[in-house]
Amino acid sequence: MNKASAKDFEGIAGASAREALQPSSPIVHFPADQPLQLDCERELAPFSVAYQTYGQLNADKSNAILVCHALTGDQYAAGTNPVSGKPGWWHHLIGPGRAVDSDRFFVICPNVIGGCMGSTGPASIDSKTGKPYGLSFPVVTIADMVAAQLRLIDHLGIDRLFSVIGGSMGGMQVLEWASRYSERVYTAVPIATAARHTSQNIAFNEVGRQAVMADPNWCQGRYLDEGRLPRNGLAVARMAAHITYLSEEALQRKFGRSLQARDHLTFSFNADFQVESYLRHQGSTFVDRFDPNSYLYITRAMDYFDLAAAHDDILAQAFAGTQTRFCVVSFTGDWLYPTRENREIVQALNAVAANVSFVEIESDKGHDAFLLQEPEFFATVRGFIDSAARKMGLPPALRGQAARAAPGAGGAAGTSDAVAGAGASGVAGADAAAAAISSAAED
Repeated sequence: MNKASAKDFEGIAGASAREALQPSSPIVHFPADQPLQLDCERELAPFSVAYQTYGQLNADKSNAILVCHALTGDQYAAGTNPVSGKPGWWHHLIGPGRAVDSDRFFVICPNVIGGCMGSTGPASIDSKTGKPYGLSFPVVTIADMVAAQLRLIDHLGIDRLFSVIGGSMGGMQVLEWASRYSERVYTAVPIATAARHTSQNIAFNEVGRQAVMADPNWCQGRYLDEGRLPRNGLAVARMAAHITYLSEEALQRKFGRSLQARDHLTFSFNADFQVESYLRHQGSTFVDRFDPNSYLYITRAMDYFDLAAAHDDILAQAFAGTQTRFCVVSFTGDWLYPTRENREIVQALNAVAANVSFVEIESDKGHDAFLLQEPEFFATVRGFIDSAARKMGLPPALRGQAARAAPGAGGAAGTSDAVAGAGASGVAGADAAAAAISSAAED
């Protein structure tokens, strides 16, 4: 049987198709006799996990930080993304001298299974047919993604991660790690996330999935076989989702009712307003780097995530007996995963006497604030990591690295709400927030 290759799909999706089959990053292949047992009671075999690393693993392998990406992220958290040519999605946070210091830590960022940047997903080739999986790929869950990451960590010979960090869907993976594999995680930093999706979250995701599936070029998920791509459907899905990542204040401040390259309304359905043009651009560029079926699978995994479900719907029981140290972060302008949902995680951790700190960052940038220039956020992460590293006995960062810290990673105006254990106190400014985090992590 002829086997499909990345070259076969170049005319369909270009660089993104090549990355799905032949990623630029390192990749680990797990053979058919080492299957991944999935929550849907199927096996995934063989399977691969693509990942990228930053920094060096120390001699006793105690300085590893696992970074978990969000829905449309990938393993290129720092450096340059080979598809877009742009800086990694968390380059403000990860790098030499930054809050997640690659001069001090060994940072690992895997592409989730179900994704489209080298880890096995619906665009991957099914070894049984020689064709892309498409919808024959099994439905995966956040727990399945984490189980695949565990296999990667075992492959790298790392017994215990210094930290697992992630925002949004990445935060869900952090929570899964801390619940299911607590003994393998020294610290956990779930950011702008939730322990389960609300009906509104599910509703937004369903709109996106239906947009993709309504595109005639989706071909019941077989578009790669047909040499087609549901560009319009995926672009609309991205446009709708992108609105949820922003706040009303941010949109109004950036665009208002300004017209796009014109002085008057055209009385047509062209992009008269700047915000329309912006969303169309977001949609059109997204389809060049993401697989439509992966969008369906990953949003479904997010909707299925419910950390309390396996614990009699009592979230606290998901963390019973944990020795992991937590830092939970939320943003005031995030209406997709609002502070109240992050507080529920903190309250559950408090209920089992876990070591937990909580910081609410004042920001009107919406859910995407965790990906943007937020000095108070950088300071919070830096303070928590530094104090936990001292507690663990890791050596400090090299002298002079502070001068190369992320822009604005020092003090910042704003208000934080820091909670350590069951107590709560208002803390003003990034330095004070970091100090509170540092104290909590060393308790």
